[in-house]
Amino acid sequence: MSAMTLWQRILAEKRALIVPLLLGAVANIGVFALIVRPLEVKSAGAADRAVAATRALRTAEEDEASARALMAGKARANEELATFYQKVLPADLPTARQLTFAALPALAKTANVKFVERRTDADALTRTSKFGRLKIRAVFQGEYESLRQFIYQLEGAPEFVIIDGVTLSQPDSAKPLQLLLDLSTYFRLESDGR
Repeated sequence: MSAMTLWQRILAEKRALIVPLLLGAVANIGVFALIVRPLEVKSAGAADRAVAATRALRTAEEDEASARALMAGKARANEELATFYQKVLPADLPTARQLTFAALPALAKTANVKFVERRTDADALTRTSKFGRLKIRAVFQGEYESLRQFIYQLEGAPEFVIIDGVTLSQPDSAKPLQLLLDLSTYFRLESDGR
């Protein structure tokens, strides 16, 4: 018996305890490998899918909020455009002429500028356009500060007039400065109820 090692002796004497423990360990490894590990992987996959679904939901909510803001902005722009057509833009050519006919000399007078002359020309923007343009070329005379004040008042006037060009000259040094303004305003060619 002296040739028997310590491990062999323990195995021989405690076989009744060691074999069930080894079988239990093998069974635990088998249960872990066949049941617990696949469930752990499946659970981790479900957690990843839940995180991805949460991100997708957040992105969809942001997209929805952006779309709602775009729709609200479009509705507001349509309202502002309708207001522009109804309240700002002259309804027709006579209204556009009348708008500028009295306003330019009146603004010139308040700025201490002499109104010299005006020429107008009206045309449609395109053949199919619903809008026309009234071009106005007007000449004024006055001191530099008065002319500057006149331009400032014209830009802030409620009438829808666009300054297309400004030419300031003094043909004769004995005469006051001369201001040539190229202006335009737009009008509806047909009343379409907008």
